[in-house]
Amino acid sequence: MNIPFLANWRSRHDTEQGAGRLAAALAEDPEGINELFGECEMLRAHARSAGLELDETPRSLEDLDQLMPRWRRDPEITPWLGNDAGFYLGTVIIRSIPGAGWQVWPNGQPMIRLASGRELNVVESGVSWAMTGSPELSQAYAEASEG
Repeated sequence: MNIPFLANWRSRHDTEQGAGRLAAALAEDPEGINELFGECEMLRAHARSAGLELDETPRSLEDLDQLMPRWRRDPEITPWLGNDAGFYLGTVIIRSIPGAGWQVWPNGQPMIRLASGRELNVVESGVSWAMTGSPELSQAYAEASEG
């Protein structure tokens, strides 16, 4: 039986539970979550095919910005690649900006919190970059590094 309000409640409840599990995992093993979010297999494969090795430095973000966006020809790949780009951007921020770390919004969305308390939705930035090229990943990093 299809009961719309029950399906909506279950979806919201599952998201809240997932967000709680992710937040708990982040609190328990932040370095493990950093490693997991930093894998970005699809993005790394696309970069490798263009002769670029991602080393988790701000310079690598500039190099990614220079790639020809051939992935845009496949609308199924673009959001996944953008998700990876956002996680990679977050990984670079955490590794190079003191006090930055992953946080989880109540809806389950991972984001970056800077030492200043400012929050960055890096996944949204990554998806936008993959779809339109804007903002550039290096630009998003530069803005984060300003505080």
